[in-house]
Amino acid sequence: MCKLIIWESIMKVFVEYIWIDGAKPTAMVRSKTRVIEIISDSITLEQIPDWGFDGSSTNQAEGHSSDCILKPVRFVADSIRGGANILALCEVYDSKGDVHPSNTRAVLRNVLDAGASKQEAIFGFEQEYTLFSRDDYPLGWPENGYPGPQGPYYCGIGTARTAGRDLVEAHAQACLDADLLLFGTNAEVMLGQWEFQIGYRGFREDVDALMITDHHWIALWLLYRLAEEFDVKISRENKPMKGDWNGAGCHTNFSTQAMRDASTGKKEIEDILKRLEANHDRHIAVYGDKLAERLTGDHETCAITEFRYGESDRGASIRIPVTTAKDGYGYLEDRRPGANIDPYVVAARLLVTIGGMDEALFEKQSNKELVNVISK
Repeated sequence: MCKLIIWESIMKVFVEYIWIDGAKPTAMVRSKTRVIEIISDSITLEQIPDWGFDGSSTNQAEGHSSDCILKPVRFVADSIRGGANILALCEVYDSKGDVHPSNTRAVLRNVLDAGASKQEAIFGFEQEYTLFSRDDYPLGWPENGYPGPQGPYYCGIGTARTAGRDLVEAHAQACLDADLLLFGTNAEVMLGQWEFQIGYRGFREDVDALMITDHHWIALWLLYRLAEEFDVKISRENKPMKGDWNGAGCHTNFSTQAMRDASTGKKEIEDILKRLEANHDRHIAVYGDKLAERLTGDHETCAITEFRYGESDRGASIRIPVTTAKDGYGYLEDRRPGANIDPYVVAARLLVTIGGMDEALFEKQSNKELVNVISK
């Protein structure tokens, strides 16, 4: 459910319409602004009208039939403009009113509606990214040179060990002010590389797969938007710097109700690990562009052609957290997804696999074209 934002009188507000474009191989967030009038003491999703955009400029339509439709599906407070203004995440439909092939949220919706919602799955995404200057050099790196070897930078403190913390702090506060499911942030292994986590936090709050993935995309929009004010570029490349440097991933933590249950967890986790192994290639196909550059078997990764799991093993495809191994129930961490994943696609792919669902669900509607594009 979207949180109600309550006002005392009629007012005009800015709505930032946010959507996922059709860029290949990695989709990007886009947005545009509209003023709407609120004629009540609160706003609901139904009060935010549909809107349109030129799909021929976003790789989502041809010029001779370029109208695409934005349908708001979730809104949060606009933590950049402040006041009563809002951010509205939208799904994209074509001019006929049909789900657009680039609408990956619809893929996840289809999977959930087909029975995956009964799994009561929750996710936690660890989104890594790298900050670059306008000259396309990692933030904090010496000009025409390299910083010291990796080691001091992970969760580092101090000028020599971090770069870009001002943006990271601004982003974290913006996520909190927008009431997103932000778990935390930290500096990563390579200088200029950071991570934020979105998803289940252990609080008494209602969360589900759609809410978590929606919040992930809104958090990414906030990151790119705030980067404008700090004059830096955001990279979600899987291997932003070649050589002996860590890549960037989006480790995905997940569990189902059966995995979290002490009476069924051990058997369920064992079965799920077998299903993940059997479907390894299907997952790799949608886990990000140029994934092979990151999944080499070095730098805390498992080789892309190999599947293995292990307790506390950050060099495995699937890490079994020590608490899960000790208790016999809990969650797993999929360490294969890259930094440039689409969280809707990753969540849908995991739900189909761990639920032993019909593979046709993942390619439903016009999404067969979409999955084929993502797989290239």
